[in-house]
Amino acid sequence: MSETKTLQYRTDGPEDGPALILGPSLGTTWHMWDRQVPELSRHWRVIRFDLPGHGGSPAHPASAVSELADRLLATLDELGVDRFGYAGCSLGAAIGADLALRHPHRVGSLALVSSSARHGTADAWRQRGVVVRTNGLDPIARTTPERWFTPAFAAAQPAIVDWSVQMVRTTDPGCYIAACEALAAFDIRAGLGSIGIPALVLVGADDQVTPAADARTLVAGIPDARLALVPGASHLAPIEQPAAVTDLLVRHFSGSWQNPDHATGMTAIPAPPVKPQLAPAPPAAPAAPPVEPAATRQPDPAADARADAYDHGIKVRREVLGDAHVDRAIANTDDFTEDFQDFVTRYAWGEVWSRPGLDRRTRSVITLTALAARGHFDELAFHTRAALRNGLTPAEIKEVLLHTGVYCGVPAANSAFAVAQRVIREETRPEE
Repeated sequence: MSETKTLQYRTDGPEDGPALILGPSLGTTWHMWDRQVPELSRHWRVIRFDLPGHGGSPAHPASAVSELADRLLATLDELGVDRFGYAGCSLGAAIGADLALRHPHRVGSLALVSSSARHGTADAWRQRGVVVRTNGLDPIARTTPERWFTPAFAAAQPAIVDWSVQMVRTTDPGCYIAACEALAAFDIRAGLGSIGIPALVLVGADDQVTPAADARTLVAGIPDARLALVPGASHLAPIEQPAAVTDLLVRHFSGSWQNPDHATGMTAIPAPPVKPQLAPAPPAAPAAPPVEPAATRQPDPAADARADAYDHGIKVRREVLGDAHVDRAIANTDDFTEDFQDFVTRYAWGEVWSRPGLDRRTRSVITLTALAARGHFDELAFHTRAALRNGLTPAEIKEVLLHTGVYCGVPAANSAFAVAQRVIREETRPEE
């Protein structure tokens, strides 16, 4: 079994000081924290890291937030860092939240900047991956300023805007796509109540990527959390409002942040005294359930297996076809079709698509060929979308259909090309 990969890092501040980790946003490098380091390194041993394929870091893709967190822990283990404070922005914040949930003994305090318990939708992130795989990172880079900064800042600081665009352009596309997959799968809404450390949730007042509503969801769910709203900032608040963000971080990690200096223009909003519960607490002394006849209490292995196959199948089906497609299929299910939908989910997705013998790219190649050969062009359309999500490029899909034309007939391939062309144009159109 191979060793866990480590991350490229940089340290500032006293080697014997308490460790404070700073995690970057997707598409940025550790330099996004440059304006915070002079002050933070007076108090802490500041350790910054680059995501895979970002900056000068090796391009070893990681498609799960937990995998990125494990690589960070392996890096810190090499540095001899056991317990630390952690501040992260966007994807960097997701890594911090994952650490707080899976390794609570390692994290002493947490700051989640421009963060969310679930970043948008899985479909949107996988769609972004399709766009990058087809067009490269240039379309994403061009839209970076409007997503990361307020219009006023972008107009006043063109050099910083150009620098941010260049950061995205020089990111490894494969690592960027893998990070999109990681954010597509990231969802800790049900686990927020298990974060048992003090948390600062910091959000730019003008952030449209992770808006204040997302931050309030974090504060409502984390037992010991406070919200700080940063005026005049969008998604990359540490760059746009460096002094205000630095002040909040110092106060939080020093333990005195609950009394903000209003001269900074910041507002720290305390959580309500009674935190909303994600689930009702069980009664203190539950009544014993009535004794049921023995026959009704016998386990049903066949029923359990069917349920497990369905749950796994619906998960794989969503990952391959997308939430929107599966949601439509479920919404259109009635008494007449529900048995067939159950069958397809359990057998096709829970069993065949889940077998380890072939990867999803290969299964998509086979599926496109079979659907084109049999003339199932409605299904060919959404499986073309699935093939793009599974990592096939438009050029590879073209080769599949050319090969299909040789062995399954030119008319079938001609119709398949028309369907695939329409879908590829829709799915690979760069973001406006």
